[in-house]
Amino acid sequence: MPKAILDLKGLTEQDLKDKLSEEKLRLKKVTFSHAVTPIENPMSIRFIRRDIARIQTELRRRALGF
Repeated sequence: MPKAILDLKGLTEQDLKDKLSEEKLRLKKVTFSHAVTPIENPMSIRFIRRDIARIQTELRRRALGF
């Protein structure tokens, strides 16, 4: 299993929600800065989106009781 998934399973639900809001804010900032002046590594936007999806998946998994 990738390290990031194991880290998410060890967090509480509130920690996951906090991390989700931080990542969404980070995505907004990176996207805005990329729109103004192209960032050095545009792939970082994709990585942030994937991290957000992983957090949302873990929250949904817990809500369903898996």
